[in-house]
Amino acid sequence: MILKTLIAASLALTLGTAANAATYKIDNEGAHASVNFEASHLGYSVLTGRFDTFNGSFEYDAANPAAGSVSVEIDMTSVNSNHAKRDNHLRSGDFFDAANHAAGSFVSTGIKVTGDKTAVITGDLTLRGITNQVDLDARFIGEGDDPWGGYRAGFAGTTTIQLKDYNMDGVIGDAAIKITVHAEGVRQ
Repeated sequence: MILKTLIAASLALTLGTAANAATYKIDNEGAHASVNFEASHLGYSVLTGRFDTFNGSFEYDAANPAAGSVSVEIDMTSVNSNHAKRDNHLRSGDFFDAANHAAGSFVSTGIKVTGDKTAVITGDLTLRGITNQVDLDARFIGEGDDPWGGYRAGFAGTTTIQLKDYNMDGVIGDAAIKITVHAEGVRQ
């Protein structure tokens, strides 16, 4: 609680007396943000990958984090597991069907603060044209001035989805995928 109060006070000093939600553009150009995934590979190892192209923004008010929001769009053709043949398979109809559904997205529908630096962000995750509600376990990383005259805030969030919920279960059965988002945003 003390940390939340300090953050709110510092934001109020930065913004003046009005403590309103600010819009932050996710800094994917400077590689200060990422959308990563990991999955079991046949039960023997963990396959990791990422999406190289995405964009988004979030609204954040330290005095009222529950009033915030997040919106991210992912270019599904940019999947990168560091193996070209596998990436082509992931883009195929067996998985992301990127030829017909080139964009995936996450749009928050609510935020429940669970601690001084934690929250659950509920939202709609759309893959292959199918939308399901998911919960991201989110953690506030920090905020402050950057060396270029801007102001930044950063968060991390993790969720686990079932491939079958997006009609991707035909090839490897009932598999779960862990998705992790790191979002550093520049206040607009």
